[in-house]
Amino acid sequence: MSNVRYAQTAEDVGFEYALTQIRFMAGYGAENQHESVSFSQALLHNTKKLNVIAALLPGPWNPVVAAKQVASIDHYTNGRISVNVVSGWFKAEFTSIGQWWLEHAERYRRSREFIECLKGIWTNDKFTYKGDFYQFHDYPLSPKPLNLTGRPHPLIFQGGNSTDARDNGATASDYYFMNGNTLEGFQEQITDVKERAKKVGREGQVRFAVNGFCIVKETESQAIQLLGEIQGRADQDAVHAFKDAVTQAGASTGNKKGMWADSRFEDLVQYNDGFKTKLIGTKEQVADRILLLKSLGIDIILLAFLHYEDDIENFGSQVLPLVRKLEKEGRGKNAEDEIRRTGDVYKSRKSTPS
Repeated sequence: MSNVRYAQTAEDVGFEYALTQIRFMAGYGAENQHESVSFSQALLHNTKKLNVIAALLPGPWNPVVAAKQVASIDHYTNGRISVNVVSGWFKAEFTSIGQWWLEHAERYRRSREFIECLKGIWTNDKFTYKGDFYQFHDYPLSPKPLNLTGRPHPLIFQGGNSTDARDNGATASDYYFMNGNTLEGFQEQITDVKERAKKVGREGQVRFAVNGFCIVKETESQAIQLLGEIQGRADQDAVHAFKDAVTQAGASTGNKKGMWADSRFEDLVQYNDGFKTKLIGTKEQVADRILLLKSLGIDIILLAFLHYEDDIENFGSQVLPLVRKLEKEGRGKNAEDEIRRTGDVYKSRKSTPS
């Protein structure tokens, strides 16, 4: 299976995490998708060090089923499973299987309860919970997840741009996932989530991850040319259909800042705004930009590529060693210095290659 090869290659060249996505009803040019938890287990079975993040969708999933599945896999794999709780944006995905379609704020409120239940089930001998979406009465999960490196449960990732998503990240999640953004956008989002976490007594407990699409070429012009080809050859009907489906995700939020609220057609070709993360250029440029993201407080970059077979290995042999070398020299710690070096590329939409 090709995805097993990708995971093995990623592990061999130094990647630490991989994400499996979840769609119960796929579309927009991606009709065939495996179920994320069983798919994650297949990847974990064929790797030795990689941590695989399985996406979970509240509504179709009940937290007790997810907690039981993940706790078991945690044992099978010596603690290499994490979860990404997604709130959902695809209305037909819910209604076609008889699930209620909730408004934006309610979907995120359900996700928060889902995360609270996962953590509670994993860490309490008998878990009781009385929420609007989930109720538990002295539920005892056994076996519980392994307690490795001092953490009491598998890592929980969760993302989104809206106030609702930021509140969830601040109050319940271990990692807050961001789409691609401008420099100012990243800074504002990270600062805001940190402040929200501090207000609820979780200062320093929330870390940050970002989506990015990576193109590494000998010259910047070659990388930009390939980006233009990718965007120019996109399935326009699929991208427009995706845009129509996610419009409410940004527009229905109170501050109009939900995911994809500011995304243009060329951004949506990579559906998590990965082009905006600007990891497109020479190996030196991409390494510099990774160190800038690190200096802002981003700990994990979820990368997508055009040709996984070759590009993962290429990134591992060319970019990662350069990043590690520069880290040893002290790079990636001083945000002001990193912004001075390479921050201009993130500062406005005018710098977006097209």
